[in-house]
Amino acid sequence: FKVLCVILKAIIIYLSSSLVLIYLMKVVNEMCPNITRIYNIGKSHNGQKLYAIEISDNPGEHEVGEPEFRYSAGAHGNEILGRELLLLLMQFMCQEYLAGNPRIIHLVEATRIHLLPSINPDGYDKAAEGSELGGWSLGRWTQDGIDINHNFPDLNSILWEAESRKWVPRKPSNHHIPIPEWYLSENATVSTTAETRAVIAWMEKIPFVLGGNLQGGELVVTYPYDMSRTQWSTKEYTSTPDDHVFRWLAFSYASTHRLMTDASRRVCHTEDFAKEDGTINGASWHTVAGSMNDFSYLHTNCFELSMYVGCDKFPHQSELPQEWENNRESLIVFMEQVHRGIKGVVRDVQGKGIPNAIVAVEGINHDIRTAADGDYWRLLNPGEYKVTARAEGYSLATKVCEVDYEMGATQCDFFLRRTNMSRIREIMEKFGKQPIYLSAKQVRHRAAQRRRHI
Repeated sequence: FKVLCVILKAIIIYLSSSLVLIYLMKVVNEMCPNITRIYNIGKSHNGQKLYAIEISDNPGEHEVGEPEFRYSAGAHGNEILGRELLLLLMQFMCQEYLAGNPRIIHLVEATRIHLLPSINPDGYDKAAEGSELGGWSLGRWTQDGIDINHNFPDLNSILWEAESRKWVPRKPSNHHIPIPEWYLSENATVSTTAETRAVIAWMEKIPFVLGGNLQGGELVVTYPYDMSRTQWSTKEYTSTPDDHVFRWLAFSYASTHRLMTDASRRVCHTEDFAKEDGTINGASWHTVAGSMNDFSYLHTNCFELSMYVGCDKFPHQSELPQEWENNRESLIVFMEQVHRGIKGVVRDVQGKGIPNAIVAVEGINHDIRTAADGDYWRLLNPGEYKVTARAEGYSLATKVCEVDYEMGATQCDFFLRRTNMSRIREIMEKFGKQPIYLSAKQVRHRAAQRRRHI
């Protein structure tokens, strides 16, 4: 009976327009009001709200020490399978939580999960009108003709130019690279779609740790970088400093998918990704500038990957139950990976969390920053790491943190002391004065005067 319900609901969802999406989300919310919350991150070009659902034991709040995870889908409106999978996933999580499934209960209680089923609802509506006979491009772009998947700021070029000039890590740093001013200008709104700007604001508001965007037309998981370092038009393996972590994350999804690593499955098009364990570096496949994955890695703490979840972009409704079975375990396993690595809180000696403190891992040239409460999460593979935490006005602290093979991030907290200069500055500012900075010549002159006085 449960299987039949899933099949029927999948068919109903598949035939529904974007207007029904919020209704289906509300059904889940009414079934599980204590662990779900519906909200919207912005609007599409046509004014449709971009609805997301949160699944957590304390919805609506960021809990200190609890990582934030996201799935998104439908950046290309004609690739509808990801949209349907997320709608089925939220239903599945709710039902299994109510049924007492210990695995799902633990995931919900230890993680704040966000699902955004349709980034491009305008494109979806256009694709749905033509159904599976609409062609490969119908509804792919936004209403104003933009490919959301390549519409994010190109931060790769900024970082790589700075590295060639030996400016890193002073200007800019190797993480949280600012968005260029030209991208934020009014003129940029012509080439930057409303959906992209909404997703960027979403990324900046919530301290996501791990994310996956679901796409269609292939069976493979891609990981950053998506842009080639030497020449963006050339296919070339271009690794991030966290390449070993990204490769594991990609494999965690592909290896648990029913078909991605199956050597006997049919090839979607011309490339057989099963020979590569169902994963590939984005730049070595089809290099692009301004991808969501690269932007997320370079501008936020979040590690983002792309999951191409099915050969057909717009499969027939009769195939949906099987596609759900193909991806169900992978969707859950990938969410669980947010609990790999180290986590902790960076505090001052009074125990108050320090926001925007930098957490650096020796040997990995990519740092992260603490959230508003001073908590952080750093995805790492098993091993022993020398970790340093630092913040402006504080002395740095270093310790060795070990990551085990078992699931569950290692607790690695830091306490930072204020530097003498920052304490002096704070005292002087409190009494309306500024610290006096003397040149070396002035210091020697005053010392000589004191000696003569003595």
